[in-house]
Amino acid sequence: MSIIHNFTKKIAAVAVAAAALSAVTAAVEARPLEVIKQSGEVVIGVFSDKAPFGYVDSQGKYAGYDVYFGDRLAKDLGVKVKYISVDPASRVEFLVTDKVDIILANFTVTKDRAEKVDFALPYMKVALGVVSPESAVITDVKQLDGKTLIIAKGTTAEPYFEKNHPKVKLQKYDQYTDAYNALLDGRGDA
Repeated sequence: MSIIHNFTKKIAAVAVAAAALSAVTAAVEARPLEVIKQSGEVVIGVFSDKAPFGYVDSQGKYAGYDVYFGDRLAKDLGVKVKYISVDPASRVEFLVTDKVDIILANFTVTKDRAEKVDFALPYMKVALGVVSPESAVITDVKQLDGKTLIIAKGTTAEPYFEKNHPKVKLQKYDQYTDAYNALLDGRGDA
């Protein structure tokens, strides 16, 4: 077995166990791992518009890193996988309402989220960044004061900018593709 396979298998076991054992609210509990195995299917929430992590390809199939990881989890569990598209703001809701067993969609741990759902060990490290047009490059967050920043609702960028940079006008979108198109159309500065 390769090192990658061993690592993936360990992370997969932790991710599935953590997701399956989440006690998300007193009224709703996630399906236990044995129930998932008995059902023959694990339901995983992924992005459908955030390549290379999760997206729908030209054949209409889910693809990307998170989907590859989800396929591996299902294989290791001996079950089929069913993918459900989520947007950033719906990830917690989909877990607490038992619409999915696991979320694999760039889900950063925050205090508020951790009070509602359990997290597995991270399999990726990310950071906030700003994308701007070549004609008006943003190199420092202070350059955003008084300007419009396009963000996806439910991401860590939303509370970060609301709390730390109140002079930045936030234009919020449900989907990453809508946010990206808003930037291309010039509806925001970054």
